[in-house]
Amino acid sequence: MSYVDSNLMSGESVIYKAKIHWFVFLPGTILTSIGLLLIAGSKQGDGSNVFAAIFLLFGFVSLFKAFIERISTELAVTSKRIIAKQGLIRRNTIELNHSKVESFHIDQGIIGRIFDFGTIVINGTGGGKSPIPNIDSPMNFRRNAMETIDTNQRI
Repeated sequence: MSYVDSNLMSGESVIYKAKIHWFVFLPGTILTSIGLLLIAGSKQGDGSNVFAAIFLLFGFVSLFKAFIERISTELAVTSKRIIAKQGLIRRNTIELNHSKVESFHIDQGIIGRIFDFGTIVINGTGGGKSPIPNIDSPMNFRRNAMETIDTNQRI
């Protein structure tokens, strides 16, 4: 069971969930591919197998790290709160009631705009800023969050 689902209050429901974009796997995929190409193109005893092994090692570590980041990061808009959780063993959570959310800031570079991912920074009324990087479709998250907050404030 996910962190968000296991920490819902009574009468609270999930409106929208965001996830980490697949782009986090790109560096590891590139490093692993370079390592495999070096192995395929190497000759016996020319020393390039050491470089290939280094690229493969860094590629696998990067892919593993990206996998852990993707499965252990949750970001959700519920009917009462904004919930963000990062980390597998060491956990970092942010839970803001709708009345405490001041604004959302989205940071997208050129690549982020092309592939539709970016960093969402949630600004709380107490001055706290909570960045969550590599979120898939950050504009959709912001729109859903703002619509939910606006609807709850009218009630």
